[in-house]
Amino acid sequence: QVQLVESGGGLAQAGNSLRLSCAPSGRTSSRYATGWFRQAPGKERDFVATISWSGAATYYADSVKGRFTISRDNAKNTVYLQMNNLKPEDTAVYYCAAHWDMNINYTPRSDYEYSAWGQGTQVTVSS
Repeated sequence: QVQLVESGGGLAQAGNSLRLSCAPSGRTSSRYATGWFRQAPGKERDFVATISWSGAATYYADSVKGRFTISRDNAKNTVYLQMNNLKPEDTAVYYCAAHWDMNINYTPRSDYEYSAWGQGTQVTVSS
């Protein structure tokens, strides 16, 4: 089972940017789609973005479309979430997750489709 580790969270002012990274803790040759989710205090975990293993397909939540960009570098086994024009409502713990599928262009959008999760990284946006 792949263990995922997120990094890059922190404190940012509204309008600024952060970039999150997600990588396996050990070496892996597995092919998996990667999703980002977030959970604010007292709220349910929400889908943010997903990218297929091939990188050819991406999908975003409406709340982040046009501000966030998901990308991947398979040579580095790393998936990124570039977050621009941050808003206070983006404050949450951000999690990355992996989904294994024979379809390298599949972009799962529900958390139940993901079988491996990271521990999360805190993003706090001040106004």
